[in-house]
Amino acid sequence: MSVQNTQTDERANDERPIAVFDSGVGGISVLKHIHALLPYEPLLYVADSKYAPYGSKTPAQIQARCFEIADFLIAKNAKTLVVACNTATAAAINEMRAKYNLPIIGMEPAVKPAAAASKNGIIGVLATVGTLKSAQFAALLENYGRNVEVVTQACVGLVECIERGELNNDSTLELIKQYCKPLLDEGADTIVLGCTHYPFVRPLIEQVVGSEVALIDTGAAVAKHLQKRLSELNLLAKPSAQTAEVTFWTNSEAENAKQVIEQLWGKFTTISNL
Repeated sequence: MSVQNTQTDERANDERPIAVFDSGVGGISVLKHIHALLPYEPLLYVADSKYAPYGSKTPAQIQARCFEIADFLIAKNAKTLVVACNTATAAAINEMRAKYNLPIIGMEPAVKPAAAASKNGIIGVLATVGTLKSAQFAALLENYGRNVEVVTQACVGLVECIERGELNNDSTLELIKQYCKPLLDEGADTIVLGCTHYPFVRPLIEQVVGSEVALIDTGAAVAKHLQKRLSELNLLAKPSAQTAEVTFWTNSEAENAKQVIEQLWGKFTTISNL
């Protein structure tokens, strides 16, 4: 076993960055899991906040945004792309994989693990309109939701609150109460956070739903899947004790855009305008 690990480490020397993007700042929740698991990997992050939320856009509009951002990140020598957005994954990942010759990792609402975790067979899904209307989500329900009752709730306006950095505001709390109530009324004991923005208001959601309701998101699972794919393709950077650089871009027109990114990332970082 030790010999095999040594050989893997010797092959792991691809220092090109991993690129992550989202319709806005929500994908930073996924970026955190990737950075924690692979701290020696250089990371690039694009927050396409000017066009957030993607949930209100057509599939063609979302694909156009994904192509433009992918072109930008590939020009920065990215070795893989992580589409850290459920709506963008549903609308564009197949087209991206057909267009680009590099590994592309996507997201999907955690219906399967939620169904496995539920004790009473009733799960709730909080997501954007675009995600809930997608064919990908319909396929998830078909494959994993047959033996459970799935209650869905579109959370209009919640992404915008998080984009503004309003993580503890009364208005954000009222939205969460409004959107969680139908799920709780139906008896859901497990709730899927079906948008990468939502983990940033997890404390408020926990406050509303209580400790008896399990909350499921996919950030950690995506990071592990990314690590596995890069290992299989010999694209991992060589492990190092030194933490690699993380670089951010945003096209947000909000005055506090960079402060919000630092608030969510949790530390000072390099942020450029896109």
